[in-house]
Amino acid sequence: MKLISFRGRAVPAGPRLSCRQGDSAPRFFRRDWRGLLAVLAALAVLPAGFAQVAPMRLQELIITATRFEVTAVDLPYATAVIDRTAREEAAPRTLPEVLREENSVMVQKTALGQGSPFIRGFTGFRTVLLIDGFRLNNAAFRDGPNQYWNTVDSWSLDSLELVKGPTSAQYGSDAVGGTVHARTARPRFSGDRPVHHASVAYRFSSAEDSHVGRLEAGGGLGPRTAWLAGITAKDFGDLRAGHPTGRQSHTGYPERDFDLKVEHRPSASTTLTVASQAVEQDEVWRTHATVYGLNWEGTRPGSNLIRQLDQGRRLTYARLDLVSLPGALREVHGGAGYQRQSEDEYRQRSNRRVELAGFDVDSLSVFAHGLWEAAGGRWLAGVEGSRDFVASYFRDYDANGRLATVRVQGPVADDATYDLLGAFVEHRRRLRPHLELTAGLRLNASRIDAGRVAAAGTGTAFSLQDRTSSMAGNLRLLQSLDRAGRWRLFGGVSQGIRAPNLSDLTRFDIAEAGQIETPVPALEPERFVTTEAGLRAATALVSGELTFYRTAISDLVIRTPTGALVSGLAEVTKRNSGRGHLHGAELDLEARLAPRLSLRWRLAWMEGTLRTYPTSAPILVEEPISRLMPLTSHAALRWDASRYWLAATTTLAARADRLATQDRVDTERIPPGGTPGYTVLGLRAGWRPNDRLLFTAAIENLTDEDYRVHGSGLNEAGRNLVLTLRWRY
Repeated sequence: MKLISFRGRAVPAGPRLSCRQGDSAPRFFRRDWRGLLAVLAALAVLPAGFAQVAPMRLQELIITATRFEVTAVDLPYATAVIDRTAREEAAPRTLPEVLREENSVMVQKTALGQGSPFIRGFTGFRTVLLIDGFRLNNAAFRDGPNQYWNTVDSWSLDSLELVKGPTSAQYGSDAVGGTVHARTARPRFSGDRPVHHASVAYRFSSAEDSHVGRLEAGGGLGPRTAWLAGITAKDFGDLRAGHPTGRQSHTGYPERDFDLKVEHRPSASTTLTVASQAVEQDEVWRTHATVYGLNWEGTRPGSNLIRQLDQGRRLTYARLDLVSLPGALREVHGGAGYQRQSEDEYRQRSNRRVELAGFDVDSLSVFAHGLWEAAGGRWLAGVEGSRDFVASYFRDYDANGRLATVRVQGPVADDATYDLLGAFVEHRRRLRPHLELTAGLRLNASRIDAGRVAAAGTGTAFSLQDRTSSMAGNLRLLQSLDRAGRWRLFGGVSQGIRAPNLSDLTRFDIAEAGQIETPVPALEPERFVTTEAGLRAATALVSGELTFYRTAISDLVIRTPTGALVSGLAEVTKRNSGRGHLHGAELDLEARLAPRLSLRWRLAWMEGTLRTYPTSAPILVEEPISRLMPLTSHAALRWDASRYWLAATTTLAARADRLATQDRVDTERIPPGGTPGYTVLGLRAGWRPNDRLLFTAAIENLTDEDYRVHGSGLNEAGRNLVLTLRWRY
């Protein structure tokens, strides 16, 4: 068999097909458990796998995603926090799955190694993920679901914080559906002295015969300097769905992760941090696009023989944090970081032609912000900037392995840079004893300089430049309804913006059937305005939130027909043509039924429409927003003792049948007429024999339901035994 070079390694020109033989799940977990029907009927009134968050903790949860520490109950936003204890107890497989039971969050999976959270109807480059304050988002992020959140090792995290809705007044471009702050674990100190410690963690899952292990150790480098290092190895086999689908071939993949952090504390108020982390994923199959995709409820497999992605990410940064300062200036934070994200795709078409495409994005970023008290309130102000250096490629080989084509660019422009600059200010003050105002403003600027862009029709190289500027504001109120602050109203108006990136301006690819997308010379920022109102309760026995929101969408970048033909295909290009709205409601309740018994229930509903071009005809049509989350409920009944806990869980999702045209034609992922609804039941337990050990066991999907999350390219796990062990010294 002939070989071709794939980014410096030998790759066969012919099929690279491998198959894990047999269903590795124990027979016990493949059987129909008819004897449990009575138990399941009792559990069915509970809504979903929510053993993650212990009840009555709203007063304790600390949010830093707003750039300074504040308890969640004191924020005029809808928020969520998953700390390390909750994550270890729930044992999610990936970072996106950490969020799978949060309200108004739907974790779509194009593949087992590609998870993309939809937050209040938005995903991809309309959400922001921060890692210790540094953006994951880059210039190559594309529209719709993407895989990049999977390149953050959830096992290295200390907590995950979510702020729902637009936060562009603070975080600028992309902060539309929500902002998530992933805080990685830190070295341990006792006072100002480093503490030596170590931990071992392991997770087994029967549905994909997966094994995940992590080693972590830390210690001191001097009297005020501590370090923490960790390695994580993951091996995911082919995922077994519920009956009758069973094993989904060519879905498994391996992953390797590493992280190192050093903290120096010269004083009680000063911390200097230097950290590095790396994630590598190999041969992640995009199975639905291949002949190994599913025939499920009317979906059809793709035609590719192979479609795989290698994904990598490395982040190195230094940051300085000054807190509890004397005088009016209370806090100062600053940092600089370098991040590289790499993506390499191997695709073998049905005619055995091979396409190799990918890109590297090298990002430099800096930020500085300060917090001070003056003029009867609290002020937060800062500046930040980043530059992305992008290199891309595309090569095409014939069925015999001979090089046929080398294109000017890959998925996005080659030899390109992308700059983001922003400055913001926010003021928080009490207008009355029980009424607090938060107001913010941000100026944002972007610049694109694309050196090599493929021209429509000829494919020859040309260059383009584009600059944009925009402004985003935020006005919020928090009103206490009683002196103790147990009942509060919150709400306001927030603007979201998204500056056009390289994926918007320079993507050259097949769009829908019979269409080809060509680069565009200039675009304006997308704009969003969200109005939100909520009621929050935090009492000794009951806590929760009821939230209503509405988002107006304007200048959305969408594919727009030009009326021209390129190589016999109808040309479409990006323009700021989209208009629409999205509105929804969220209910999040937790109640203490007895000293050790608690119940949590979450319910999310949303709907929205968008004026878009569903076909090659230049006619605007109002349609449902693509891949909109159906009515979904999560709940858990949990019993806690001093050393162990038990939880009965369930997730219910309605049928997702509000489909856009692009949903209806995506027959590899979405069944005709929509994605069927589902009810998933589970049991979970944990035992802490001492402060060093934690054992958890869960049986997920007790009834072996055969289902998928709306818009996904594969079905979720069938009946699944999940075991975890964590030992800490």
